[in-house]
Order: sequence, then C-alpha cells, then structure tokens
Amino acid sequence: MLFREIVIAGCGNPLYGDDGFGPAVVEELKKLQLPDNVKVIDAGLGAPHFLFTLMEDAEVPVKKLIIIDIADFGAKPGDVTKLRPEDLPPGAYRDVHSWDLSEPLQRLKDIIDITIIGCQPKRVTSNEFELGLTEEVEGAIPKTVRIVLEEIGVEYGAAINHQGTHLWAPGETAGKAGETTGK
Repeated sequence: MLFREIVIAGCGNPLYGDDGFGPAVVEELKKLQLPDNVKVIDAGLGAPHFLFTLMEDAEVPVKKLIIIDIADFGAKPGDVTKLRPEDLPPGAYRDVHSWDLSEPLQRLKDIIDITIIGCQPKRVTSNEFELGLTEEVEGAIPKTVRIVLEEIGVEYGAAINHQGTHLWAPGETAGKAGETTGK
C-alpha cells in the first residue's frame, strides 16, 4: 500500500548539503515504532510533485500529510518552523527543477490536513555535490522528530533514539503553525 491515513514525507536530496534534511529526518523516524496508520516516505527531490498528486486518488484516503523539508524563512541555520500551505507565497516552494510544489499542496489542503515542517538551511549546493548536513541543520533533526511525533499524537516521552538517549529536552515544545522555534 503506497499511502496510509497519515503520510510523513521527507523531501530533498542528500547530495546537495542541507537539502538532505528531509531524508535525514525520515531515516530517524524509520527507527521508531510508529502506529500502523502512519507511512514514512523518503520523497526525494522531484517525487513530491508526483506523490502529492497521487494522494488525491489514493486507495486509502490520506487524512494528514506532514512534509519535512528545508525552507528559507530568514532565521538562523537549524531553526525550525511549522507552516500551512496557505502560509506559502506563490512560487515560494520550488524544487531544484523549478517545479512549484505549492500548487499541488493548494489543491490538497481542502481534503487533507497538511503541515510543513521547515528547517532553515545554512548551505545548499546546486552545481556541486556535497554530502552531509551542516552542524546546525543536523542538530535540528531530533527537534523535528519530536515535532512530527507531536503532530501525529505519539507520546515522544517513550521515544528513544538509536543512541539510547531521549529525543526531547525538558521544557521544549513544538511551536504553533508559522512560529519559529530554535534548537
């Protein structure tokens, strides 16, 4: 089954520096025991355009879509924000092939609850390959995992990362849609 009731899609390309943030978060989420109604997908680079379009006619109706990607919202590298499709100005959310990804999201937003979790990148290459995230963006992965778990209603107090330490810091919470949260 391609989709489930809740879809978490990590977007980006690990060959272009911080653009690999979405797939890196997906890799961490796949290490956790998630409910059966949740599907975690590495949506890659151009795939989001097609995945979002396919969701309109999914065999199992998708009720919630969480997109994890880099987003330039003028904050410090590694800062994380939650956005809704209506928060994206026209043309503001494009992949490297210049496909406007906000258009399919605008079509879906009336039938699917969509949240975009964006991380402010430090460095994204386009002409050269650069494997690996910057330290600031890598540091945002645990916080993003916590935000995703909160979004899907999973108690993250029980979630443990691969190093055996808890994924949250005391007193830290995810912000509301459109609110920037630091590391």
